Amino acid sequence: MNSNRVLIFDTTMRDGEQSPGASMNREEKIRIAKVLEEMRVDVIEAGFPIASQGDFDAVEAIAKEITESVVCGLARAGKPDIDRAAEALRAAKRSRIHTFIATSPLHMKVKLQMEPDAVYQAVIDSVRRARNYTDDVEWSAEDATRTDKDFLCRCVEAAIDAGATTINIPDTVGYTVPDEFHALIRMLFDRVPNIDKATVSVHCHNDLGLAVANSLAAVQAGARQVECTVNGLGERAGNAAMEEIVMALRTRKDHMPFETNIRTESITRASHLVSTITGFPVQLNKAIVGANAFAHEAGIHQDGVLKNAETYEIMSPESVGLKASNLVLGKHSGRHAFRAKLEDLGYQLGDNAINHAFKRFKDLADRKKDVYDEDIVALVDDTVVRGNDRIKFVSLEVVCGTRVKKQTAEMELEIDGVLKTIKVTGDGPVDAIFNAIKDLTTDTQRLKVYHVHAITGGTDAQAEVTVRLEENGKTVMGQGADTDTLVASARAYINALNKLLVKREKTEPAAMIA
Repeated sequence: MNSNRVLIFDTTMRDGEQSPGASMNREEKIRIAKVLEEMRVDVIEAGFPIASQGDFDAVEAIAKEITESVVCGLARAGKPDIDRAAEALRAAKRSRIHTFIATSPLHMKVKLQMEPDAVYQAVIDSVRRARNYTDDVEWSAEDATRTDKDFLCRCVEAAIDAGATTINIPDTVGYTVPDEFHALIRMLFDRVPNIDKATVSVHCHNDLGLAVANSLAAVQAGARQVECTVNGLGERAGNAAMEEIVMALRTRKDHMPFETNIRTESITRASHLVSTITGFPVQLNKAIVGANAFAHEAGIHQDGVLKNAETYEIMSPESVGLKASNLVLGKHSGRHAFRAKLEDLGYQLGDNAINHAFKRFKDLADRKKDVYDEDIVALVDDTVVRGNDRIKFVSLEVVCGTRVKKQTAEMELEIDGVLKTIKVTGDGPVDAIFNAIKDLTTDTQRLKVYHVHAITGGTDAQAEVTVRLEENGKTVMGQGADTDTLVASARAYINALNKLLVKREKTEPAAMIA
């Protein structure tokens, strides 16, 4: 491999899914995996097979679908975890088992309740067992940045001797800072005699907002794999954002002469897909993929950009797949034009999916004067993602206003194939809508977040609504888009509720909609 090549290891579907509320089902994970493969991601960590049957099924399905990227499954150091991961990956053209154990004094004492010598032996045993199934084994020292350096070196050397081909050094709790992390990686290269037989990887969390900076510092120190997620998704404050890592390396080759294999033009599409599936909106000022990332409002900035974009843009919008919005479709556009536009935007959909999306497009075009690329992306992602939902939106009629004593919502849903209708009141139109949904389904969840933003400009812009529901400690996020904010609100709540049903079934197989 080129000594300046940096491998991109995506863990959106494993570590990213550990974000509270960011659950993904099998079909959603397959969609994300296909987009990651199109982006030319080197390694896709598809899940944690022993965690649940759903996780196992998703990893197994992705292993069958993906042919170019390496498909990876996570496993703790125990035999059951490793065997289960191997079983899920059996059909993969290229597979990796990623096994880990904590090595810091705090984790060994409090979490593992193991002595260092026992942990050391577990490193050897787990890597050897994983090598029985595949030649591609990654070993991680959980909480490496708070691990005694002598012990870390000892474990890394043992893991490589046992057959690990990748050694991952995670900043599990986002504790380190760039110069410190750089020194840690250099120390491993200087002190571990067989380090040249493995690829050194890093996995940084963002608790101090330094995940990307730490990852780049590690690359400069010799690491040649970065573990990251789309949109920086992940537990607590998230992981290093893939789009930021990749574009930093591409943009600053003068300072960091490294390259990745990523097709950067797919970054925006991947970002929107992950946001839609997880229900986690991308903040407006998010680097690379935020709505304001290439927006210029200050007069002096606008003047400079008009004269030469490089005055205030260090990368082009097109380099990350952000195309200028232009009106190319309207209510008179036909199915062929719609299909061509989808292909131009990077979508390859089957006939059924196109038919559903085209119907929603025609409905949108009847209500919205200008249909932009962003509208079509939101519409298609919203339509395709909802394909396997148990609860489906059918219709909504709302009566509200200052002269109305009771805000009323009349709702029709399809629940497990059966149409159900109800008419209820509420304290405002959104409350009435959510009351209607709860009366038709179940009332054990609680609304924790309700957020609205416009996808494009203008009074006829599509609204994208995000909600977060909580039930017995479980949280889920949902999104919905429509020119009618109230309809978008209903779609978002229903989307979240469908995800909650999946979570219930993982722990309560008999639980059904009330």
